[in-house]
Parts: sequence; structure tokens; C-alpha cells
Amino acid sequence: MIDISVIIMAYNEEDTVVSLTEEIRTVLSDMGKPCEILIIDDGSLDNTGKRVDHIKHKYNEIRIIRHPVNLGLGGVYRTGFTEAKGDFVTFFPADGQFPAEIIRQFRPMMKDFDMVLGYLPERKGSAVSKVLSTIERWLYAVLFGPLPRFQGIIMFKRPLLDEFKLKSLGRGWAVLMELIIRTKRAGHKIISVPTRMRQRKNGFSKVNNLGTIFANLIQVITLRCLL
Repeated sequence: MIDISVIIMAYNEEDTVVSLTEEIRTVLSDMGKPCEILIIDDGSLDNTGKRVDHIKHKYNEIRIIRHPVNLGLGGVYRTGFTEAKGDFVTFFPADGQFPAEIIRQFRPMMKDFDMVLGYLPERKGSAVSKVLSTIERWLYAVLFGPLPRFQGIIMFKRPLLDEFKLKSLGRGWAVLMELIIRTKRAGHKIISVPTRMRQRKNGFSKVNNLGTIFANLIQVITLRCLL
């Protein structure tokens, strides 16, 4: 029986994916929970694939799934939802900006809650991206009502995926928001807790950019038609 499935979302993160995987494995080992680490290589064009192949041979709890082409966050979330085998599921971007200690922070809360959502008390970014993020949150509130605060890491009970048949398509995080919205509407217990975010060591964000945020604004409208 697997307690926790940690899904690492990797796209062109050859410089950070191994160190984050090692960090996550250390935390899980210290917790003493049966676990799996599922690395989803979302069509990387750099050496991410070679790096994860190397670390997979070191640890039995690591699985790798590769997308032949880049499917975006939506594709990674959907693959993770399908492949996760643990009682509890969480997602981490491979850039290493979110520390693995968040797993240790969230897991005890799962005794009392069905979903734990992290948020960033102070999130840095460009003025334009902050404005678009604010508009996105406002739009969700208008279309779906008040929602729990969320930015970053989520952990939830695996049976929620069996309860809800998620319909969202597309490359953005609308499918994850659909899960959160359906969980809230069904009356399940959700808590939002502050977490911290580290500065990227190198590369650039695949999520916190104008193109991704704008694409998600469009998907919000589509999601409203599905719910």
C-alpha cells in the first residue's frame, strides 16, 4: 500500500530535476511513509530525460512517464491523476522552487482534511504577471463563487479523483482548478496554509509567465461552461 504519490512535473529542467528528486526522497524516507515518486517528463528537449533515467536506477520507488510531445500543465496533471497509486497525491514542479519540506508540513493535515492548498503570502513577479494573476483570481470568484486561497502546492486524498469525473481539457491548470471547485462544492474539508517559495537557481518559470496566465484566463471561461 502506497501512502503518498509525489508527482514531479518536468519540462526542460535538466539542472534541477535530480536535486529536487533527491530532496523529496530524503523527506519521504525520514517520514517513513510508503511512497512513490512519479516523474512526468513533459516532452523535454534538453537532457532532462537522461538525468531522470540515471536517478531512476538508484531507487525502486521512482517511476518515469514521458510525453512524446509537450502537453503543458493540463496534460501533466491529467497523467498524474491517472497514474498516481498513493492514498494521498501531491504535485511539485521540477524547478525546485518549492521545498520538499512542504510534504512534511501537509501530510499530518490529511487526517482532518480532504485537501490541503498552499499559498504564498508574498509572491514575487513582474507587475504585469501580478495584474493578470489578480484578474484570474477575480474571474474565478465571479464565475464560481469564493474559493480557498491557492498558489503552488496541493495535496489531496486520492479517492476524490474517483468521485469526480474531471472534464477540463487544454494545456493550462483548469483541470486542477476543476478538482478544487468540485471538492469545495461537494462539501469536502479544505484548508489553505502558507508556504514558502525559493528563488530559481537557473532557467525561467514555465508557469508564471504572460503566455501561460493568458491561456488560463481563456480556459476559465471554458471551465464555467463545464460546471
